[in-house]
Amino acid sequence: MKLISKIFISGSIVAETGLHIGGSKSSLDIGGIDLNVIKTADKVPFIPGSSLKGKLRSMLARLEGSESVKSDNEYIKTIFGDSGENDKKGAVTRLLVRDALMKDPADFKKRFKDLEFDYTETKWENTIDRKTGTAQHPRQLERVPSGAIFQFELVYDEYDDDKTQEHLTCLRTAMRLLEGDYIGGSGSRGYGKIRFEKVQCTIKNVNAFKTTNQPQTYESFKF
Repeated sequence: MKLISKIFISGSIVAETGLHIGGSKSSLDIGGIDLNVIKTADKVPFIPGSSLKGKLRSMLARLEGSESVKSDNEYIKTIFGDSGENDKKGAVTRLLVRDALMKDPADFKKRFKDLEFDYTETKWENTIDRKTGTAQHPRQLERVPSGAIFQFELVYDEYDDDKTQEHLTCLRTAMRLLEGDYIGGSGSRGYGKIRFEKVQCTIKNVNAFKTTNQPQTYESFKF
């Protein structure tokens, strides 16, 4: 198979409820937070590409009734990759998912002036003793507030095997399913509801990567 183009799917991810994707805890982090969110080196929250890609794959797997990566449908393995095992040849992923960075952090600070921290809020959680009705084991959890916007980009490698439209339809389905599900932790408790906005596709033929002295042309359309 020959690579014929790269398809860039980009847009915004809007957090409709508080978003918690866990990061590493260190002694230099915010004092008192038991579960913090993942951040860049500049301390700005983001959605890791691995989290987004894994969730999109799991949406399609649940649609097909797949219980593990090993039993995924062939089209899922073709899109997302397959490591292969027991001397079985694997499949290189056709889909690259970049980290979704927060859109305009400075504007975010202007819109969210009353947060405890620069980009996040805190929420206390606990468990309830069913016999006594009292709260136990309180913990403080950090999350990105509802209304935060992240910019995402998916890059799909198109080959000359006529599977592109099928795969793009599957990705579109996965994104719609994810809007009805959640990303990150504590989804069953209301966290992680998102929606995709202003999604566009741009196709760049491989020949465009070979020339540097000519204007590059792109074909764009709504996804």
